[in-house]
Amino acid sequence: MFDFLEDYDLLGAFWTTVQLAVLSAVGSLIWGTLLAAVRVGPVPLMRGFGTAYVNTVRNIPLTVIILFTSLGLNQTLGVTLGADDFETINFRLAVLGLILYTSAFVCEALRSGINTVPVGQAEAARALGLSFNQVLGLVVLPQAFRSSVGPLANVLIALIKNTTVAAAIGVAEAALLMKEMIENEAQLLLISAVIAFGFVVLTLPTGLFLGWVGKKVAVKR
Repeated sequence: MFDFLEDYDLLGAFWTTVQLAVLSAVGSLIWGTLLAAVRVGPVPLMRGFGTAYVNTVRNIPLTVIILFTSLGLNQTLGVTLGADDFETINFRLAVLGLILYTSAFVCEALRSGINTVPVGQAEAARALGLSFNQVLGLVVLPQAFRSSVGPLANVLIALIKNTTVAAAIGVAEAALLMKEMIENEAQLLLISAVIAFGFVVLTLPTGLFLGWVGKKVAVKR
């Protein structure tokens, strides 16, 4: 019943999905943390930029952002992100699009964690002569990350599933392989079940592990 799978690189497609998810998660965590810092910062212009970015990006479909990176940045402006071949260019553009989109949700997850930190702690740190960056980096963000493990886990799981949108620009991940298999084989339900099982294998252990981590590092108030 599963003999037809031998003709397709199923593991390779899911490995591409994993690479997309990991690279996008790292980039989103970095950019999302910077956005969160900007949104709670003392400079009104920067706060306005952070608010506008988050509210705008969260209301744009991910497919539109991914297509923009390919049609807008690459084909119109000639952006290649240092790659030479078509597949690598599209892979890097997909990672960029996923980072731009997911970082908005990372920012809001972290901002919710920042709001759980008692205001008195930041005031005490400033009274000791610490700068805003020091207060944020040494006092606020460490506690915010601990409080935000659960929401960040949800964002990561959503990111893993959102990698399927990269198929729109030809990235050879699981969703693109599924499309090819359905076009070539008369096994719609079986193919869908195999791909769905693959994503369950990726997301379920991730959610359980991060849920356990969240309980371990939770800030006791």
